[in-house]
Amino acid sequence: MNEFKKFSKIARLSRECIITEKIDGTNAQVFIGEDGEFLVGSRTRWITPENDNYGFAKWAMEHKDELMTLGKGQHFGEWWGQGIQRNYGLNEKRFSMFNVTRWCLHNTTPKQIPTGDPRQTKMQEVLPPCCGLVPIIWKGMFDTVAINDSITDLARHGSWASVGFMKPEGVVVYHIAGNVMFKKTIEKDDEYKGKSI
Repeated sequence: MNEFKKFSKIARLSRECIITEKIDGTNAQVFIGEDGEFLVGSRTRWITPENDNYGFAKWAMEHKDELMTLGKGQHFGEWWGQGIQRNYGLNEKRFSMFNVTRWCLHNTTPKQIPTGDPRQTKMQEVLPPCCGLVPIIWKGMFDTVAINDSITDLARHGSWASVGFMKPEGVVVYHIAGNVMFKKTIEKDDEYKGKSI
């Protein structure tokens, strides 16, 4: 007899979402294991300073002590700036973390994170100085108007991540209840990224 599989609950669409700027760099991650193991990765593979991805592994090894303060787990972000994709008019590379709910920037005051249990208080954790965060453009109930307004704002006023850079890529919409992310770009949003020419 086949194993019974129940149908997963469906998240409600009318719930909170967070819209952040989609930075055009390269996906990067830091993994810290239970035993203090330290690994560095791109979107698709583990990397090393000898087999790198735009210098992220080299940078991560140079900042290992700071990055270890992130704690156990996989920590994802965008490695971007000089020499990577759009460059953003920068003379350096930056690592901006994706999880804007969990983290706050170094030298900022942590905010309370909403939980399902009002008796439970959870606060943001502080990032080490070497890490940034993707900019939050909007936060509120899921709304396609807010998503389109965020795209329009970026197109008119430029990047929030690198002020003055006028060719930002787009937004990432994180639907909290569904625990899913969607991206929307300013240009060629209707095209499949892997499209062959």
